[in-house]
Formats: sequence, structure tokens, C-alpha cells
Amino acid sequence: MNHASSALSGVFAPVVTPFKSDLSVDADLFVRHSRWLLSQGAGLAIFGTNSEANSLTVAERRQLLDRLISEGINPARMLPGTGCCALDDTVALTRHAVDAGCAGVLMLPPFYYKGVSDDGLYKYYADVIARVDSPKLRLYLYHIPAFTGVPITLNLIERLITDFPETVVGIKDSSGDWGNVAAMLKAFPGFAIFPASESFLSRARPLGAAGCISATANINPAGISKLCADWDKDNGAQLQQQADAVRQTFQKYPMIAALKFATAHYSDNPAWENVRPPLSGLHAQHKLQLLDELKQIGFGMPGLAG
Repeated sequence: MNHASSALSGVFAPVVTPFKSDLSVDADLFVRHSRWLLSQGAGLAIFGTNSEANSLTVAERRQLLDRLISEGINPARMLPGTGCCALDDTVALTRHAVDAGCAGVLMLPPFYYKGVSDDGLYKYYADVIARVDSPKLRLYLYHIPAFTGVPITLNLIERLITDFPETVVGIKDSSGDWGNVAAMLKAFPGFAIFPASESFLSRARPLGAAGCISATANINPAGISKLCADWDKDNGAQLQQQADAVRQTFQKYPMIAALKFATAHYSDNPAWENVRPPLSGLHAQHKLQLLDELKQIGFGMPGLAG
């Protein structure tokens, strides 16, 4: 079964969402950051975990997507997150993304109830597909069990791609478990599998991985995109080492706060540090440590405008 003809590949950033001091969305800054990411070679996985998507309303997500498109940003480079706990919210966001011409949607499982069965999750995804009712829908599953507590098993993937081969075309694996990534790559050739960490790229790409959807693509889009494209070239090992150095630096800290602080620092725009409760910004001591560590590895965000 080969889904590759319609599936995405490359690097996508779960675009961080900027907020004003009153915690409303700063749509102008969101557009500018999205443009910068595209200019650096990354696609836009808007409304992902690191976008604080579950702190955004359905209306906010729709408005932001509409704004990007009205500013001339190509929806074929967008993979919006549409998975919610309420079936109708997921359907509304998914239908909106499909109608807007997005390349696909990245869909969390409904994540409030724990210990749910594969049968229940299958019914949820099948119902969304039936209600959206569009041959243009390209659905990418989102496996992030540390956050959801609701794993997407190989058995569930098998059932969905057997019954919806033209629709369920890929998955983002945020388990951080190489064994799970490798098992999916072996079991589902042609399925678009995106590990959530660029640290897996040199191992995953030779096995058929489509690319990665990584938090740190927000701040290192060019480096990760080059690694994804050139992992098998003479400089592949060096590119992997450089990407790992950035990744390892950021993952020592609360990721969203660290990404936003770095973006604020390198764009000289302190408004980027705003996060919606219950999240908090980076502690003062951590800011100093992070900047020092980034300086040591020669990190920068060229071309970024605040």
C-alpha cells in the first residue's frame, strides 16, 4: 500500500503562537513568524502542542488559519492540528482546513478519557472522516502519549489505513521511543511517518521516514531542513551533530517557554515571551543559562524579524 503520492514530506514546525500582554493572539506576529519559517525551508504545523493549541478556542484557530491564507501564505504548506476532545469541534476544524486547501490535518485523539479502547478511537476517527465527507481530506494521526495518555497503537493504525487508505496517510510520533518509530516504519511502508525529534532523522530517513515535525524547527528550521534533505550526503553526520546540539540545549528547559524566550531574544521583541496560563515563562536564571549555552554552540536565528 503506497500513500506516498499524496503524502507530505520534509520538516514542519508546530508554530509557536504569539500572545499580546492581554493574552489575545497577536495575529500580525503569527503571520511574520510563519513567513520566516517558510523562508527557512520548514512547513507549518500550526496548532500543534508547542503552539499552545489546546489553549486556543475553535474560533481562534479558524481565524488564524484564515488570516495566514488572506496574507498569501500557501495552504499546501500547512498541516493544522484539528484534534479536540469534542467530536463536533474536531469536525468543524477539520472541515475548515480541508475547505481552505490545507495539505492535511494533524489529529490528536480525544484525550480526556484514559484507558479507552482501540475500538472507541477507531469509531472517533471514522466518525470524523464520515462527517467531513471530503475526498480531499488527508489525515495524519498524532501519537503523543506523554501528553494525551491515549496511545495510537499499531493495531489501530492498521485498521484505519486498511479502511481509509486514501484518507489516513501519515502519523506524527511524539513518543520519543525509537523502537516505536522503527516498528511503524517496518509495518507500514509508504505511510508518511514523522518522528517528533530531528535527532532520529539519520536513523529514520533510510527506513523511509517522511521527515520530522519538531518543536525546535521553530528556532532551527534551516538546520533541520538541511539535515532532512542531506542526511545521506558527506556532511550528513555533521548536520545531525549540529541539529542535536540545538535540540539537546532546548530540551533541558520547559520547551514552549524556551522556544518563546529564544524567539523574543533573537527578534528583539519581548512580547514573544507571553504564554497562556497555566503555562509560565522561563525563569530569569534559566534565561541566562540558555543564552550562554546557545552562544557556546554558535546558535542564531538569521533573518528573524520581531
